[in-house]
Amino acid sequence: MGEILSLERFRLDKYSDFPKWYHEILKHAKIVDTRYPVKGMNVWMPYGLKALRMIQKIMINLLEETGHEEAYFPTMIPESVFSKEKDFLQGFGGETFVVEGTMTKKFNEKLFVRPTSETVMYYMWNIWIKGRKDLPLKMYQIVNVFRYETKMTHPILRVREIMSFIEAHTAHATSEEAEKQINEALNIYKKFFDSLLLPYFIVKTPPWDTFAGAEYNYDFITAMPDGKGLELGSVINLGQKFARAFDIKFMDSDGKTKYVYQTCYGVSERTLGAVIAIHGDKKGLFLPPIIAPIQVVIVPIARRDEQDIIEYARGISEKLSEAGIRTYLDDDPEHTPGWKYYFWEMKGVPTRIEIGRRELNNNTVTIARRDGAKKITVNINELIDKLRIIWTEINDYLRNKAIEHLKKMTIITDKPEEIGKGVKGLIITPWDGTKECAEELEEITGKQVLGEIIESPIKLPSLQGKTICNRKPDRYVLIGTTY
Repeated sequence: MGEILSLERFRLDKYSDFPKWYHEILKHAKIVDTRYPVKGMNVWMPYGLKALRMIQKIMINLLEETGHEEAYFPTMIPESVFSKEKDFLQGFGGETFVVEGTMTKKFNEKLFVRPTSETVMYYMWNIWIKGRKDLPLKMYQIVNVFRYETKMTHPILRVREIMSFIEAHTAHATSEEAEKQINEALNIYKKFFDSLLLPYFIVKTPPWDTFAGAEYNYDFITAMPDGKGLELGSVINLGQKFARAFDIKFMDSDGKTKYVYQTCYGVSERTLGAVIAIHGDKKGLFLPPIIAPIQVVIVPIARRDEQDIIEYARGISEKLSEAGIRTYLDDDPEHTPGWKYYFWEMKGVPTRIEIGRRELNNNTVTIARRDGAKKITVNINELIDKLRIIWTEINDYLRNKAIEHLKKMTIITDKPEEIGKGVKGLIITPWDGTKECAEELEEITGKQVLGEIIESPIKLPSLQGKTICNRKPDRYVLIGTTY
């Protein structure tokens, strides 16, 4: 009874109190446990980890399909290696954990715990890359990275141990090849976030806020229910800065020795946080079928003595599992069917199958959907095809709902001075690209200039008039407070 009451209290509105709503979901759906006694380092529970692994599979397949190969590089980076690129050292030095020794011995050189892997990887690339035949080099790894975040930590969204960082790194013979790789990476990420039904802006960050050691970078940004922006992932052109710092050269076909051009891009478990926040509702989680650990839950409606119904349900479960559908049969006799409906909706399972005496007698099942559409009864021979059709419809529902969410969380205006500070959401306004104008926008809105909008899922009006700095605009800028 206590668990039922706890679930009843869960019915919260994510727009009115997002932090409470979000933490309640993580707790009740058993995504992560935040009670570990190191701030910003959370324990992943099986259900949450399964959803994360499903997300990872999508990205891994996209990387493998485009010629990236998985590798692994060490966690500890000697100070002499970490400090080779000065901008990188300055950018990450303040949030990098340092190991100076053991309990009984002090090391001759400090070891840095990787906040990201450019330096450890490129030290080895200096050894590996020798000639034109070694290029292009396209690698990725899935690792933990550690950063001492000075901002307030939030489970999955902003942490000190990023548990699942999928970072890709490439090296090329020419700048043109590197630019082509940037476009490939952008397309990989677009397919990735589109498959998760997440809407996003693609922005090019301003030069003064570019990734440490980079020429330029693109960020994928979405909006959370509290109006804050969330950086989903970055695609970065490193140019030759790291190549020069680490002396990564190759003998070209013309006989000349040249520095390589490099790119990198990465995503983390933060993506799952976005899925939870954007697709979830008052009932709890709502996981897209592609990543749901359980795509179908089967709930028999039977008394303890009606084992024929249970056996029929078990046969349906086996049939679905053999077809590759992730299925769970909830034949727990301690809870009522109504309680189970509520529970599995809270866990975000996209489809539920109900089986009672009528379904057994008619060789059918009844399908209920997490999106609240009308229940339907289908013959078991049509079940698998019907489920796949339903999932397509659920995807359409989630995609459209997510776009409406983004519109709700975004203000488009050519008069940002009229908005004032403290307004909830992201702001889009005309911009001329100058730092002077960016600083004025930040001053009047109280938010940060996130970058020039390169791609928007929301149709933007034609540029006209003047910017806040009384100049002619030639682009739109995205402004917001971020995690």
